[in-house]
Amino acid sequence: MPEDTWLELAVEADPEAVEAVSEILSRVAPGGVAVEAPFMLVDEGLGAAPAGEGLATVRAYLPGRDTAAVRTSVEQTTARLAHLQAFGLRTIGELQVRVVHESDWAAAWKQHFPVLRVGRRLVIRPTWRRHRARPDDVVLALDPGMAFGTGLHPTTRLCLAGIERWADEGRVEGVRGLDVGCGSGILAITAALLGARSVAAVDTDPIAIEATVANARRNRVARRIRARQGSLPVEGGPFDLVMANLIASLLVTLTDDLASAVRVGGRLLASGIFVDRETDVRQAFETAGLRVVRRDIEGDWVALDAERPGS
Repeated sequence: MPEDTWLELAVEADPEAVEAVSEILSRVAPGGVAVEAPFMLVDEGLGAAPAGEGLATVRAYLPGRDTAAVRTSVEQTTARLAHLQAFGLRTIGELQVRVVHESDWAAAWKQHFPVLRVGRRLVIRPTWRRHRARPDDVVLALDPGMAFGTGLHPTTRLCLAGIERWADEGRVEGVRGLDVGCGSGILAITAALLGARSVAAVDTDPIAIEATVANARRNRVARRIRARQGSLPVEGGPFDLVMANLIASLLVTLTDDLASAVRVGGRLLASGIFVDRETDVRQAFETAGLRVVRRDIEGDWVALDAERPGS
């Protein structure tokens, strides 16, 4: 296949199976996965709201230049999904595979990405859509490109609401933040728009870094966001606020580094936690000296707001 060709892997899954399906797809996808939650259009089609019931869609993309490697990846993914499906615990659809050209990527995203209002005043506006802004709206213009982070998934919405709450409590203005696994840059940019002095953003995927840089420029906060490829630990820490929208297993693995990244008295907002894994994450945080001060839940997903207390 041509170098500008990608293979899209897509699986519909019950929300309770999303984390397991995401983990399977992420094994073969260098750019990670994107999760599209069911939503309904509101505000005369200019906005969206969670639909509640329904299946989410997990998508991953493989570079198509190595046909043999792609074929192996598809076979491995199919076999792993079949093993998961055999348990019959939650609905998991069949693996859908299609070819996507980079030139068609934007069009593919547009149909899945409406304007979304989150919390009291945050609005995520795709660059190709219109929005009638209210006086207090904080509007983030976003083009996710090939990076995760559209605001549609509950894990992202929980993070956005948490950052807005921090801002309302006076915790964001003038502080230094860190976004671990930045994806499209949506969390880092939100923190900057709400007053953060600077935000470091890291992701293991170079495509995510490109998207974060482009979106930071688009929202005129590029001078306050420092994005680089990599993971923890991050130079320049510890930070006042740390945001980590990952998955439970990664949060547990990275707990010590996450705790070290938070200054004494600072806060960590962790999301991507399926409700059944909350206990594991809490125990890891407590062992690392982090104290959970707030828990928020949407559907089957949990976000934990934790503090690194002083000695």
